[in-house]
Amino acid sequence: MCKSVFSMCCVVFVCVCVSAAPQLSDQELLWGSDQYDFSIMLRAADLQCFWHFAHYGEHFYLNFMVQLVTGVALDRHLSVMVNAPSGLIVGKVDDASGQIAFSVKETGFYQMCFSNFHNRFGSMQVFLDFGVYYDGQENAEKRKEDEKKRKEEDLKQINSTLSVIEESSGRLQRFVFHMWRHYNYERMRRGADFYLLQSNSSYISSWSAAQSLMIISAGVLQLWGIRRLFRRPPAEGAHC
Repeated sequence: MCKSVFSMCCVVFVCVCVSAAPQLSDQELLWGSDQYDFSIMLRAADLQCFWHFAHYGEHFYLNFMVQLVTGVALDRHLSVMVNAPSGLIVGKVDDASGQIAFSVKETGFYQMCFSNFHNRFGSMQVFLDFGVYYDGQENAEKRKEDEKKRKEEDLKQINSTLSVIEESSGRLQRFVFHMWRHYNYERMRRGADFYLLQSNSSYISSWSAAQSLMIISAGVLQLWGIRRLFRRPPAEGAHC
């Protein structure tokens, strides 16, 4: 009897957990790393969303840039929206490239949605660079208290070199991280310029070939018209 009651309780608990889990089958959860950078393809009038986990006090950033647009009636504008775990909109941009950055006020999964509704007959390739970082900024009283404790610990410790090295390495890591962010943004810009140059080159080559063919055709038609204009019928007594 006890075993059956225990089994029923386990089944009820599993059902409750499964029903309480968020249904995000059409969206991708990203929380294995603090930074991500990759490219996605958005079809005509397509919408793709991603989720990224962030803790309270961290800084969330999102950089994006449209690298390539293909199809008919092209528009390089991309609609980007970031929603908080509570559903509030914390950032919105409608442009070919942009950045959304803010301080996280609530812990949870933040939703990033990318919509290509401007292009009804064209696809686009978008480069994404997003993540979270923590500067360790706190209020003045807590910072002073931490500094006092750290000084007391340094006085008690025989070797204070480790704490200095740790602080310097943390500062260096933050500098390298920000340099990496700027490098990714510059890489996105170079990629977009390359695809734009390639598209313009193909466009110019096609129009040049078409114009050359038109000029040659016009010359042939003019020559044929002039020859017909100066052609005279043979004289009536030429056979006699």
